[in-house]
Amino acid sequence: MEKAIQEFKNYLLVEKNASPNTLDGYLNDITQFQKFLTQSGHAVESASIQIEKIDRLAVRSFMGFLYEKKYSATTMRRKLSTLSSFFRFLCREGYVKNNVANTVPAPRMQNKLPAYFSVDDMFRLLQLPQGEGFLPIRDRALLELFYSCGLRISELVGLTVENTSLDSRTVKVLGKGGKERLLPLGRQCVEALKIYLNARMDKLTQQRILQLPQSPLSGGGSVPFSKGRLSSSNSKCEQLLLNHRGVGITVRGVRKVVDKYIKQGNFAGGVSPHSIRHSFATHLLEGGADLRSIQELLGHSSLSTTQKYTHLTLDRLSETYDKAHPRAKEKPAEKAALE
Repeated sequence: MEKAIQEFKNYLLVEKNASPNTLDGYLNDITQFQKFLTQSGHAVESASIQIEKIDRLAVRSFMGFLYEKKYSATTMRRKLSTLSSFFRFLCREGYVKNNVANTVPAPRMQNKLPAYFSVDDMFRLLQLPQGEGFLPIRDRALLELFYSCGLRISELVGLTVENTSLDSRTVKVLGKGGKERLLPLGRQCVEALKIYLNARMDKLTQQRILQLPQSPLSGGGSVPFSKGRLSSSNSKCEQLLLNHRGVGITVRGVRKVVDKYIKQGNFAGGVSPHSIRHSFATHLLEGGADLRSIQELLGHSSLSTTQKYTHLTLDRLSETYDKAHPRAKEKPAEKAALE
């Protein structure tokens, strides 16, 4: 099975041009399935997994195992989709005759609405990083970027200085499937980025990553970023957001930063770092933006994915309706009769 997994990995890299995150996700799911087969004994002969003997029961048992471990329906559906892609590849390469994963029904989706920040809470979160050191300045820019563009965490991490233009107030984002999109930057975000870019240059100078030519810094001033770009040719680190060591921040690093401020702000409602993206979409919809525009900004390939945010706003509209509409209120006579 190891050989088949390696061939599938090469297929994802070469033919599908899968991103590192997509590749890791697929391989983690398949490795978990492989481990389950080994421990449960499904399709195992002579201490090795026989791919041609993996049947529908093995996949169903794996789904049952995930359910017992309290995996969400969304996660279980993703893992089943991974196995379906894997077995489709195995069929193509002649390892198996049938895609047994396609015969297993996917778990029913739960109607679970994403958690998000209210506008007031979002503004409070953005104001939490305090101080003039590199990290608070970086954190203010990070949070502003996150909320201003509604990015996925992986997209935030992948931003480069070269693709960030403060003049035009835009940033080029590399999304899922290698798709690029150009997003506008809010004015508050641009101001935070101007301050951060100067702090970033100072940080790189201190870390001996950036070798500065003769510049205003030699006279005690700062390098202005009015033109909005720092050429990547002048820097050994192209990634926009850096960690405390002066190298590109990771997805895990961003989660730690945002989780810290969520905990510090004691926000209710089970919000998480990804809730900033949900808040971006919800606040736009509440502000009158149409779904198609929000779809483009979020980088969703399907409008149905974006439509989940209508449920959030409809719930709020229903509450407003019940409080404000005369026919939604209980009549005095009806109330008296009930008493």
